[in-house]
Amino acid sequence: MRKGFDGLYGMVSSHLDRDPMSGELFLFVARNRKRAKVLMWDGTGLCLYAKRLEKGQFAKLWAGEDTTSIELTTSELQLFLEGSRLVGKVAVSPEKLCLKCLTDNSFIEKIDHAEAGEHPRPKHPSASRYSP
Repeated sequence: MRKGFDGLYGMVSSHLDRDPMSGELFLFVARNRKRAKVLMWDGTGLCLYAKRLEKGQFAKLWAGEDTTSIELTTSELQLFLEGSRLVGKVAVSPEKLCLKCLTDNSFIEKIDHAEAGEHPRPKHPSASRYSP
C-alpha cells in the first residue's frame, strides 16, 4: 500500500481498464486489510483519501483471490471505511431502478384506471343527506 497518485492512477488504467478521471471512486485495500485508499477525480484534480485502522480490519468484500473489482454504492463505501462488518453481508442500499421497472405496463394500467374513473370513489354518506 505504498502507491500514491501516479501508481494508483496507473493501476486503474492498466489493470482495471477504467478511466481514473471518470468521477468514479476507486478503493484499494492492503492485503492485511488494515489500510485503505480511495482515488477519485473531483473535476479539478486527483484526490487520495487514506485510512489506517488502529484496531481490527476492514471487511472482506471480495469472494476469492481472483476477484479484483466489486461495485459499491456511496453508502456502502462510507460504511466500509468506518469499519462496519455489515458491508457485503446485508443490503444497505436500495436496488438500482431499471427501465423495465419504470415502464411496467401493469403499473401504468392501474394509473390509467384510476384516472379514467373506472373505480369511482364512494360518495360520503353525509353528502347525500343534504342534497335537494
